[in-house]
Amino acid sequence: MGRRRRKVVRIPKKRLPQVFLCPRCGKETIRVEFVKDEDKALVRCGSCNLADGFSIKQAYKDIDVYCKFTDKYYNERKFSKSASTNQ
Repeated sequence: MGRRRRKVVRIPKKRLPQVFLCPRCGKETIRVEFVKDEDKALVRCGSCNLADGFSIKQAYKDIDVYCKFTDKYYNERKFSKSASTNQ
């Protein structure tokens, strides 16, 4: 008689996303590009052409730049709404 083989259960590692959700159009088309020479990152939406650039640190990843981008977008939007309601 032969021995039973043990089943090896492999748990896949979770990876960070490469494409993100656009805060303006709601589609998953935001890409982050790094410019290594200047320590800058460019954030662009492929559908609505929303774009911005940031100076970054060497340790920043795509998700860090995207979070910085969304924070800036929602802060500008919040201040523009509060300014329009005060007038």
